[in-house]
Amino acid sequence: MHGNPPSTLLAACGAAALTLSGAAAHAELSAEELAKLAQNPVGNLISVPFQNNTNFNVGPLSGTQNILNIQPVIPISISSEWNIITRTIIPIVSMPAFSPSTERVNGLGDIQFTAFLSPAQPGKWIWGAGAVAQLPTNTDDELGNKNWGLGPSFVVLHLEHGSPWVYGVLVNNIWSLSGSGQGGNYNNGLVQPFLNYNFPQGFYLTSAPIATVNWQADGEKWTVPIGGGVGKIFHLGKLPVNTQLSAYYNVVRPDDAANWQLRVQVQFMFPK
Repeated sequence: MHGNPPSTLLAACGAAALTLSGAAAHAELSAEELAKLAQNPVGNLISVPFQNNTNFNVGPLSGTQNILNIQPVIPISISSEWNIITRTIIPIVSMPAFSPSTERVNGLGDIQFTAFLSPAQPGKWIWGAGAVAQLPTNTDDELGNKNWGLGPSFVVLHLEHGSPWVYGVLVNNIWSLSGSGQGGNYNNGLVQPFLNYNFPQGFYLTSAPIATVNWQADGEKWTVPIGGGVGKIFHLGKLPVNTQLSAYYNVVRPDDAANWQLRVQVQFMFPK
């Protein structure tokens, strides 16, 4: 847990949805349009996803690791042409024992905060560029690193009105700002391609594997998963809720890293 916690792609719509505001406007969106809202990381919609990642066969004892990421996304309008999209990832971690003499560790991992600058009225291609910061908020040495981190983050995606496809990629890299704290220096990257195919009534197929790299690792540096899953838009009264279930297999991974991951997500979507 000294690198990037798993994250997901969140929030709002494309150009058509960005012209809408208020509860009444969002209530007019179809289930398919709401699904596309959930697949744009830099859209103009507040959302609160709860993403649970269960990683299997972690460590020398092949234990199970669980990470619940609470990921509020808040857009800020700075002009008629530009938005700043903020995303905070708060990981609640349950780490398995790594030897028979130790016990499972539960607590808070390192929080990550990202701010993207993105056009308020994009076309078919949508982008966001900004910075990501890692905060040393972990409650145990096993759950993170005690050095602050900072780096760039970029996302680009294609979202076209009338097309069922939403696809793109998110990348970032975080360097530690010092090496004096617990865990020492780090240099970690993340690449998350995403591909979604949307059906009517808010059902969709999705693949959003999170590849990570520890540039300072002595052995295998990369963790590269493949897989996918399904998603569906529901409503709690008038509140849209995006639900998702997917599974990924790590075809490339360091020693003692997980080989399988099960991801379950519930995302509450709120109009501004």
